[in-house]
Amino acid sequence: MNRYPLWKYLLVVAILIVSLFYAAPNLFVPDPAVQISGESSATQLTEATARQIEAALTENDIPFLSTETAEGGRNILVRLVHRDDQLRAQKVIQRGLGDGYVVALNLASTTPAWMEALGARPMKLGLDLSGGVHFLLEVDTAGAIAKRLELFSTGIKRQLREQRIRGLVDQDGLTITGRFADEEAASAAVSAVAKEYRELRAQTERRGNEVVVVWAIPEATVREIEDYAVSQNLTTLRNRVDELGVSEPLVQRQGRSRIVVELPGIQDTAEAKRILGKTANLEFRLEARPDVAPSEREYFEFRNTDLGRAGAWLERDVVITGERVANASAGFDPQTGQAEVNITLDSEGGTLMHRATRHNINRQLGVLFIERKARTRYTTDADGNEVEIRTPYDEKQIISLATIRDALGVRFRITGLSSPAEASELALLLRAGALAAPMDFVEERTVGPSLGAKNIEAGVDAMIYGIIFTAVVLVFLYKAFGIYAFLALTFNVILLIACMSILSATLTMPGIAGIVLGMAMAVDANVLINCRIKEELRAGVSPQAAIAGGYERATGTILDANLTGVIIAIILYAIGTGPIKGFAITTLIGLLASQFTAIVGTRAIVNLVYGGRRLQKIWI
Repeated sequence: MNRYPLWKYLLVVAILIVSLFYAAPNLFVPDPAVQISGESSATQLTEATARQIEAALTENDIPFLSTETAEGGRNILVRLVHRDDQLRAQKVIQRGLGDGYVVALNLASTTPAWMEALGARPMKLGLDLSGGVHFLLEVDTAGAIAKRLELFSTGIKRQLREQRIRGLVDQDGLTITGRFADEEAASAAVSAVAKEYRELRAQTERRGNEVVVVWAIPEATVREIEDYAVSQNLTTLRNRVDELGVSEPLVQRQGRSRIVVELPGIQDTAEAKRILGKTANLEFRLEARPDVAPSEREYFEFRNTDLGRAGAWLERDVVITGERVANASAGFDPQTGQAEVNITLDSEGGTLMHRATRHNINRQLGVLFIERKARTRYTTDADGNEVEIRTPYDEKQIISLATIRDALGVRFRITGLSSPAEASELALLLRAGALAAPMDFVEERTVGPSLGAKNIEAGVDAMIYGIIFTAVVLVFLYKAFGIYAFLALTFNVILLIACMSILSATLTMPGIAGIVLGMAMAVDANVLINCRIKEELRAGVSPQAAIAGGYERATGTILDANLTGVIIAIILYAIGTGPIKGFAITTLIGLLASQFTAIVGTRAIVNLVYGGRRLQKIWI
């Protein structure tokens, strides 16, 4: 009686060993670091770049541990000695390298490589425990208004052409100006535009021999465009953070035109900064014919210089923009093996693309990549302090210029990309959604972990004191069986931490509360079992029968008691956000782990000690 087959003992031992292995990385404290990458995913960082970074840090007396080149030259990670040096090191490196690089704050893992190769990584810590990176971004609402006016201008020109109304239309600042030969043409233009664009307000006046119509956007519509730009950018940023796999992020609006992004714990912050800040929009334009007026065309250079041409002239009229992209995925051209992006448009985008291409067979269609960048210069203020000034600008380059063989629909592909990494990044940005307006990083700082360190210390102290006090009470009440319950409780904590690490769950302060709750439930399960065994002994049954009966009769009660807790934890995780999810996941894992350690774990120990023996009494 009270014996397990060998495989059950081996199963418990194997689970304990695996749990210890996957919980162990949480003992390794990460190093403060600065991560450097190119603004473009295709930029390669060499050993010479690393030496340049080391020289700049040494010259400014910033101690560092090492510089590491990662991801085949896409990133350089500089491990620092002191966390307080991160911001200063970031500024020194950014100035030394100049524009074209993203220098971001990070935390570098110290887990041994052989453990990481086997998938053993520490838990991610929330912003309230580990600190993190705080970004403040400014949405260029003026750019959103100008972009909307540009679309209006293109639409008005197309509408006047379709209705054969002769006139010249130009965008002038925040207004659109139309010049017509007579009152009749001007009146027809005003009527046509009013039907299509009701938000525009028209004013007509005569200037010399011309009749001039000025279309402007009223203040209320300006506010709507600004709100839409910020809201759309907010949604896009959340999608991009989700694509990056960042746990427990904070993305929220601040004021009229600013957005706060906080990324807790160990994150690839250089990649995040590059992805979050990129406009990464596309414009599809037809190549301009030679007879097109200079005012109706623009010259752009090619992004990939290996195409054999420096650049090309494209029409100012935009067929569609990246906002019409419903889905995008990276792939390879089966014929050339070069990287490509497969595009799926929404229904309106497909209609506009089909309408533009069916009448322009054998003409070339250009794909224009628009990216917000910044030029950095340094100056000195009145007090003699060095001031960094960043001037944003839009870089527009052609990434593809292909001949239209057939009318295009909702699906087609973009080729001409320089690398698979660039294709993957472009697909990610388009899939997550285009920004309605460019954004600039106004502020970047680390959220200090000092309060988090105190929280962790307090939480660990609470668990240690709780375990010690619980162990004393268990041993006092249940003697040897109290020791078995204490061992099971320790196993429960190790198993919970291992599961959190394997699932890449984020530990927050409410999560620590969930761990403590799971420990309490594990103790409660052992108390139920031990009380039941004592009742069986009082009823006069033999010690072996009392052990078997205690576990068999208590198991159903334990499962029933914890079922409601599991259901509540699942509901909290499903509908909760942020810290609520952290509490729910640790509670759920703790409840499930307590079932195993209390019912199977302690039973294995008891069976190993008492199984198959003739017992006169047991120490309980």
